[in-house]
Amino acid sequence: MIAIDERTPAGFEAEDRQARVLVKDLHKPRPAVYWLDLLSSCAVGWSAFALAAWLPFSAATIGLAAVAVFALYRALCFLHEISHMNRGSLRGFEAAWNALIGFPLLMPSFVYVGVHQSHHSLSTYGTSQDPEYLPFAKSRRMTLAFALESFLIPAALLIRFLVLGPVGLLVPRFHNWLVAHASALTMNFAWTRHTTPELLRRIRRDTVFILLLWSAAVALLPWRVLLVWFGVVSVASFVNTLRTLVAHRYEGDGEPLDRGGQLQDSIDVPGAVWTELWAPVGLRYHALHHYFPGIPYHNLAEANARLMSSQPGMPVYGSVSSPGLLASLRRLIHYGE
Repeated sequence: MIAIDERTPAGFEAEDRQARVLVKDLHKPRPAVYWLDLLSSCAVGWSAFALAAWLPFSAATIGLAAVAVFALYRALCFLHEISHMNRGSLRGFEAAWNALIGFPLLMPSFVYVGVHQSHHSLSTYGTSQDPEYLPFAKSRRMTLAFALESFLIPAALLIRFLVLGPVGLLVPRFHNWLVAHASALTMNFAWTRHTTPELLRRIRRDTVFILLLWSAAVALLPWRVLLVWFGVVSVASFVNTLRTLVAHRYEGDGEPLDRGGQLQDSIDVPGAVWTELWAPVGLRYHALHHYFPGIPYHNLAEANARLMSSQPGMPVYGSVSSPGLLASLRRLIHYGE
């Protein structure tokens, strides 16, 4: 593993021990918080979506669509929490999330659960085996292409699940290929998913549920609903792409990083109300999340406050905070100048 770089104080091990003590009581999730947040986000998001799709086009419908974008995006971001949680700690949450968000937005939980873990592993983070890492800091062209292609995500989802999905149900060999190469939320196209009989069965089952839901929607709802869906998902995808670009420094050289190196290559953007819109459900504390991935999202603000208030005792953690989205984007784009 790459050692912590020369800018890191030699006493990082002592800082790490202190940090563990400060946050040791913050690892237990509160189910009521998860359920209330998810259900209220869905209620607001789908209500705004329905009004935007049914009311005559006007400035008000554009505003309603914007509300739908951010409320449904917040609900969608619970997928990140699902990928980390012990299923026994929040029974039924993943199934409810799929029914309310995953299947309607064509983003079932299997595209992330079992995939995201490779992004946290000390042996694969920042390497070719990391599904969520590319050297953006070394290529403005790659960064721009990644941002722009996010608007095409809805079209890719429609093709993957409504066109290719049924073919996979009829042709087992093609289904196996889809599971390995087109069933993961990844930016690293060189990454291939390991398939198991259980995963193949799960994706087949969820594909059937998606097709049943969408067949009913297409048969019963006007085409304008699909257009609004496409617009809402496109904008939410773009917002998530910007968030992804400022989640890390992306300055790795393809070699594994140790715990301190992974922390330093990640970014916190504590911010305020605006930040919570584009980086909801704890994602504004992304460096802290990589440092302590077991802390549930509702405790990250408290964990950050404890660590920051211990300054100057946390010089490494204190160095990973960014003042905002634009500042982080500028750093990424102008890296190396």
